[in-house]
Amino acid sequence: MSVHIGEPLSFDDVVAVAVDGAEVAPAPGLEDRMAPARSVVDRAARSGDAVYGISTGIGDLANVRIDTGMATQLQRDLVRSHSTAVGEPLPREVVRAMLLLKARTFAMGASGVRVEVVLRLIELLNARIHPVVPSQGSLGASGDLALLAHLAQPLIGEGRVEHDGEVTEAAGALRKAGLEPLELSHKEGLSLINGTEGMLALGILAYERAMRIARSADVTGAMSVEALLGTDQVFAERIVSLRKHPGALTVAGNLRNLLAGSAIVASHRHSDHLVQDAYSLRCIPQVHGAYRDGFEYVRTTLEAELASAIDNPSVIVETGEVLSGGNFHGEALALALDHLGLCVAGYGAIAERRVARLIDPGLNNGLPAFLTETPGRSTGFMIAQYTAASIVSENRGLCFPASSDTIPTSAGQEDHVSMGATSGRKAYTIVTNTQNVLAIEAMAAAQGLDLREPQPAPGTGAALAVIREVSPKLGSDRSLSDEIGAVRALVERGSLAEAAASACGGLD
Repeated sequence: MSVHIGEPLSFDDVVAVAVDGAEVAPAPGLEDRMAPARSVVDRAARSGDAVYGISTGIGDLANVRIDTGMATQLQRDLVRSHSTAVGEPLPREVVRAMLLLKARTFAMGASGVRVEVVLRLIELLNARIHPVVPSQGSLGASGDLALLAHLAQPLIGEGRVEHDGEVTEAAGALRKAGLEPLELSHKEGLSLINGTEGMLALGILAYERAMRIARSADVTGAMSVEALLGTDQVFAERIVSLRKHPGALTVAGNLRNLLAGSAIVASHRHSDHLVQDAYSLRCIPQVHGAYRDGFEYVRTTLEAELASAIDNPSVIVETGEVLSGGNFHGEALALALDHLGLCVAGYGAIAERRVARLIDPGLNNGLPAFLTETPGRSTGFMIAQYTAASIVSENRGLCFPASSDTIPTSAGQEDHVSMGATSGRKAYTIVTNTQNVLAIEAMAAAQGLDLREPQPAPGTGAALAVIREVSPKLGSDRSLSDEIGAVRALVERGSLAEAAASACGGLD
């Protein structure tokens, strides 16, 4: 598979390049598409007029004129001076997505950079030369300035990169790949550091992982319903359809499929052992469904950004103008990514409550305490629930909306910022955290099903079988840490949901 720069990109394209390492190529006619905007920039540079970032300083220094002979030096210095990010480097997949998205932005023909810049971004991707981008430093307005500066450094032969599994100086990695550093021209340094590609990369990758969480959570929730002798009647369409939220209807349909044919559910369908199940079981459609509806808002926001020209100033080819604006501001993304983190954290919060019921002999309808057949001598899943509770608490702290904050910068010129990159980093972390909580629920529910006499449904039974490939039934106590990681990988890859879906007629 090859992804073409100059054609509209989908989320699948971004994932293919960022995660799977797909090759990237310029679309036919890319240079012709970019040439008109570049001509506008060249004319503006020759005109001697004050044009932001071409013949002037930036930020609060926008009123300072730059001598024509120093204009290209300015572009290189912008990359250098903005490379101030700190903290742990962003994951490789995020950096690859950023490179791809930056090339996509330029290919739209509204930035005015040369085609050589896009080709170099493509070459870095295909050569697996990944800039080391520290994760902290973006305010999310003027875009992801500091992060994007580190992304741009290797284009001019500076900074550090990860290549062939090692972190090394960019200049050496370029030589090894047969590439020369680029000499940046008018506007190119400014365009490289402007934009929302950091937020967007984090957002798309977190969203894609969140959608796998959504399907996996329906599976683990159904397994818990079975193990706890819950009823499936509350998932009937005639009940759930009385409320007109599409996500709830989707989740209820998944639960009906997952529990269809369950001997466990059938064994107590006409029992009066409980009048009503706890909310964490009974309200799965309404809770999981609300998060799915929230994801729709996130998706439409990310898709709009993926189709947008994000730069400042922008080149208006039709009128031959280079105009300053605010298209770099990340407020739309910041709000969406805060909401994404909140929704994903919710999956973990309700899953942890189901784990707590599974291990509690006063709530689990006859299962042994802590899901061990030798309680007292063994602690079973007691401490696994501690871990889930700890992660849920951490997620709650991460859910404070970064977009609610703003700190003026650049001597008050940039007096409102979005903090969207922080929203994106938090959402990305919450996704990983919640995968671990779902892994713990999957293992606890699997133990509960193994301790019941009748057979589970085909859908949940298939999920149980996949779990047992990496995490055997717990007899005597053992360390579960690595097994939690292995089951988390099933959630991350979507394998848990795929196994269940293949056995129960499909999941949405």
